[in-house]
Amino acid sequence: MSEQNTKTAGSDFEASLAESNRDQVHFDDDAPTAIDRLRNLLHGNPTLVPIIVLLVSIIAFGFVAGERFFSPFNLTLIMQQVSIIGMLAAAQSLVIITAGIDLSVAAIMVLMAVIMGNLAVYLGVPAPLAIVVGFVGGAAAGALNGFLITRIKLPPFITTLGTWNVFYALDLWLSGAQSIRSQDIDTAAPVLKFFGESLKIGDARLTYGSILMVVTYIALWYMLNKTAWGRHVYATGDDKEAAELAGIRTNRILISVYMMAGLVCALAAWSSIGRVGSISPQAFYDGNLQSITAVVIGGISLFGGRGSVMGALFGALIVGVFQSGLRLAGVDVLWQVFAIGWLIIIAVAIDQWIRKAAA
Repeated sequence: MSEQNTKTAGSDFEASLAESNRDQVHFDDDAPTAIDRLRNLLHGNPTLVPIIVLLVSIIAFGFVAGERFFSPFNLTLIMQQVSIIGMLAAAQSLVIITAGIDLSVAAIMVLMAVIMGNLAVYLGVPAPLAIVVGFVGGAAAGALNGFLITRIKLPPFITTLGTWNVFYALDLWLSGAQSIRSQDIDTAAPVLKFFGESLKIGDARLTYGSILMVVTYIALWYMLNKTAWGRHVYATGDDKEAAELAGIRTNRILISVYMMAGLVCALAAWSSIGRVGSISPQAFYDGNLQSITAVVIGGISLFGGRGSVMGALFGALIVGVFQSGLRLAGVDVLWQVFAIGWLIIIAVAIDQWIRKAAA
């Protein structure tokens, strides 16, 4: 009898041990792999991807293009070349974080530049006042987008596609499809070209427009990460209905975001006058797509609620580095566009892969 009880106890112990081993194996199977940990890291730090891509691109093109690429003049030239698109990307990133899109940013910028130029050069309005009017106009244009999206309930894509045409038509009407010459600006309102001036440090030439771009990004980063408004912006982009249940007035947040984007576009308008030297009603025609390119490459999710505004800055710099490096390497402009296209596709694929970490 005692021997039978011992056998029974031994069988129960072996069965319990086997079940424990199966549970341990199941637990080990569910443990995160190295790839899962990497994806979680990138999900928590979305700016890490564009930083890595930027550093790798600089090193790679340094080998391909030679010492000319690393010259202070060329590196600061890249900053100058991306300064305007970088500003538009800053405005675009605000909207995309809310799960929207703004196809009118470049049109707003050019329209405000035309308004500033007409007031200061042709109508004799003091240049500082003309600039202020441009800022008010930029905010008003953004508010119109926000009103149509929140109150009329139109999709952001369709709304801003429509206002892009409206602003572009106004731009041509106000300017008479004629550019304002650099000489006229120098005579009547030289302050409009302030951001085209530069600081020379050795062989480097850093324009005030480049400095303005960096300062703008720092200011927007602070607003989005250190203020209640910024937290509400991210919450609205992540889940609008949940944000409303939490007491956030999402419509007000969206209108404020589009107004802020319009204000940044007006600031870019002032900077663009200094960058180009004149005011052309047909300048930066493809600025909308270029701004979206910088945002996507910068790791800001097109689905909203994730990403850092600083990523758009790195995205703009990546495009600038590619264009500069390929040009110095003697690559045709056609293949430069080809490379940028693949950058966009790869960036979106990486974003989709990283989003699985949230699931």
